[in-house]
Amino acid sequence: MKKIIALGFALLLSVSVSIAADIKVPAMPAAPTVKPSASSTFDLIDINSATEAELKNIVGDEYAKKIISGRPFSSKKELLTKKIIPKPVYDKVKNMIVAK
Repeated sequence: MKKIIALGFALLLSVSVSIAADIKVPAMPAAPTVKPSASSTFDLIDINSATEAELKNIVGDEYAKKIISGRPFSSKKELLTKKIIPKPVYDKVKNMIVAK
């Protein structure tokens, strides 16, 4: 009788160990990568010396021509005060440009 109980206990123990071995723990998500800031990715474009092609890349054809015809600028804010580009466009490009 003791052998049967011991055998049953051993069987129960081996089943519980095999069930525990099948449990899968989800992997930890990878740590988020830090993206470089916009200023470290590219150089600021000087609105007083940039080519038309450089300006077209950031503001489009129409505004590039207006910027070139309105030169020189003492500050990039003059794009707004001289009504060269509208505020929504300025807000998108203000961190990409400089007036030297």
